[in-house]
Amino acid sequence: MDTNNEKKSEFFSVIIVAAGKSRRFIETNSSKLAVKKAFAPINRKPVWLYSVEKFFDRDDVSQLIIVVSPDDLTWFFQFYRDEIDRMFLLVVEGGKERVDSVRKALSIVRRDIDFIAVHDAARPCVSNAEIDAVFRQARIDGAAMLATPIVGTIKRVIDGRIVETVNRENLWEAQTPQVFRRDILIKAYESSEHIDSTDDAQLAENAGYAVSVVPAERSNIKITTQTDLTLAETILFRQNDSILVY
Repeated sequence: MDTNNEKKSEFFSVIIVAAGKSRRFIETNSSKLAVKKAFAPINRKPVWLYSVEKFFDRDDVSQLIIVVSPDDLTWFFQFYRDEIDRMFLLVVEGGKERVDSVRKALSIVRRDIDFIAVHDAARPCVSNAEIDAVFRQARIDGAAMLATPIVGTIKRVIDGRIVETVNRENLWEAQTPQVFRRDILIKAYESSEHIDSTDDAQLAENAGYAVSVVPAERSNIKITTQTDLTLAETILFRQNDSILVY
């Protein structure tokens, strides 16, 4: 990560969201240990660290921010002090909902930043090529996100019964990072103060901005259950990114 203040091109700030409650992940933990998915180990290295390191060495990333739940804040500072210092990582206390957490992070984005990327800490398998592609598209269009087309048959289910088969044509599953020109994301959050969303692109859409879709691999999974950890480990091994271990 470039830490000097001399502007060479366009600066990106990356917000890593790690403030969720991880209910489904904890419920699927057979050991009953209440570890959240962002802090679960893959090859003795926490999920969130894989995600942050994907952006750390990029020349176009000038600021790294991670949002952590208030319940985890003190522990996070104590346990990960070396990593925080090594990556010049800014740690922000999260809010009640995801939008609250991102809004808090936006408040400390530097004024010289041109673009802001928001990425889930629980997506450690995003590839460098995918980050390159979505950053490039955001530079062109102002707002872009990674996504994959829906390939399975989609059923709407209520009380355990199918009530509708949904036409999957033109349906895509959103991923992160989602990247926006600074002014677009700031205005999107300002105009959606009372809207709850798990997706930053939705807020931009609601504010009247077009968001481009960059096709991504389905390997950019979001850790949701314990089984996903095994799958992520395999993907990371194939990417040859799991070199640094504790």
